[in-house]
Amino acid sequence: MRLDEVDLADNDKFLDGDTPWRMFDVLRAEAPVHWQDEGEYGSGFWSVTRHADIVAVDRDAETFTSTKFTNLEEVDERQATIRRSLLETDGPRHGVLRRILQRQFTPRAIAGYEVFLRGLTARTLDAALAKGTFDFVKEVSADFPINVLAKMLDVPEDDTQQLIDWGNRIIGNTDPDYADVLLHSQESEKYRDLPFRSPASLEVFEYGRELARKRRGGDGTDLVSKLVNEPTADGVPLSEGDFDNYFLLLVVAGNETTRHAITHSMRALIDNPGEAERLRRDPSLMPGAVEEFLRWASPVYHFRRTATREVEMHGRRIREGDKVVMWFASGNRDERVFDDPYRFDVTRADNDHITFGKGSPHFCLGNALARLEMRVMFEELLPRISDIRPAGESRRVRSNFVNGIKTLPVTVTLA
Repeated sequence: MRLDEVDLADNDKFLDGDTPWRMFDVLRAEAPVHWQDEGEYGSGFWSVTRHADIVAVDRDAETFTSTKFTNLEEVDERQATIRRSLLETDGPRHGVLRRILQRQFTPRAIAGYEVFLRGLTARTLDAALAKGTFDFVKEVSADFPINVLAKMLDVPEDDTQQLIDWGNRIIGNTDPDYADVLLHSQESEKYRDLPFRSPASLEVFEYGRELARKRRGGDGTDLVSKLVNEPTADGVPLSEGDFDNYFLLLVVAGNETTRHAITHSMRALIDNPGEAERLRRDPSLMPGAVEEFLRWASPVYHFRRTATREVEMHGRRIREGDKVVMWFASGNRDERVFDDPYRFDVTRADNDHITFGKGSPHFCLGNALARLEMRVMFEELLPRISDIRPAGESRRVRSNFVNGIKTLPVTVTLA
């Protein structure tokens, strides 16, 4: 691929699963800080594609702020205020918002879910594997993390399909199979004040507010109870808008990303059966394998920052107010950091992936939960099957934000 063929603003280029990586390879080699035109959809942005540069930008919240928004969409100050979540907050207030739920996501707290997770995994796999041929996304990777979220939110299992649907409609706002309203359509202007310009956000807000109403003033330990009853460290309580956006982030972020990470990991094991066999023979490899799963999957392609001052990187002058996009997926294939980065290796050592961020104030709050979910899933799945093969074409989400697989038809042979 030539440099002039790169277009990271074109969602259609992310449909085949190959073109994005070719674009990232060219940029890392020839233009590690690259100006990308967006045509009628935006003012353009700088793409940062090398591991070290992504880490540097992510750590420097004073120069590269999240407060102007973290997706490519450009919003005015009023919209930014209305739509501001934990992701779009920097500085002391960001720390305050994180601390409300931080204890619920520590490795020690998350370890308490392992027994529940193994039972849930067994139930999920019992139902799926008995079918022989099935869609791995629908029957396993979408079903599993949403049930974990339902437990943490203390909502009925009967609501899980609705939670999945909301996540699809919101995150998939550039995919016609998912979106109620496509992001750049004229109709989306009606919803410009909503997260991802998705009308599904209104349904999530309503659902969350009803949970909050019932739990306010109680002594529950679920995530909603913590949000509505936990005092903030700075004494500034969550507004209704703060709660709405925090709740929506919980519903969408952890569920969607873990689901796609599990799916990509399963696809990698199908394509590399020798690696699956290594894990069957030596289960002690699984914790390290999970880090390779996370590097390989890179379920979020990018996050955006905005320059607060003029700065130079690799000879390019980034102006104050310019959008700067960190392509985490590209950093996870950087040959300067990873030996043979396109080799899927469950024994890869010193796996310095940046899937969750690295040393950043925005380091993923749910990283311990995602790691546990993935470890338990594959510890339970692999011993149950002797073979798993594609049973049709997989389909990808049309998005340059979420690296997602919509369907993964498989046929399994039980062990």
